[in-house]
Amino acid sequence: MRKKLGFMSAREEDEELIQQLLDLMQSYKQDYTNTFRALTLKKFEGSFFQSGEFQHWYQRYQERIKDQHPIETEKLMKQHNPSVIPRNHRVEEALEAAVERGDLSAMKKLLSILSNPYAYSEEQEEYCTLPECPDKPYITYCGT
Repeated sequence: MRKKLGFMSAREEDEELIQQLLDLMQSYKQDYTNTFRALTLKKFEGSFFQSGEFQHWYQRYQERIKDQHPIETEKLMKQHNPSVIPRNHRVEEALEAAVERGDLSAMKKLLSILSNPYAYSEEQEEYCTLPECPDKPYITYCGT
């Protein structure tokens, strides 16, 4: 977790700072991967990042990393926070195109995007979006 937050060394207050972030993420129902991606890129969009609770946490976080070199901090974070993960809705889109239309282009693109999940490339941007909230719970099956 320290590496995900870009901490170059261990400090006594780290555990509390980490737990506070995880608690905030849970409270605001934040996506795990995208939250750490946003922290890595310092791209704070949405109500969670504008909330007073996050702003307070972020001030403490900035204080924690103030003695570190910003480029090295970002580099460490990029090495430990994937920019993209194989989201179910993207996998299903690719499978549907392949099975129903015989179109493998979506699968090839997805595999290309996922081949280097830590690239932080422009091509990965569209694969970071979350699916719309479904009307019913999502069910996966073994072998999917």
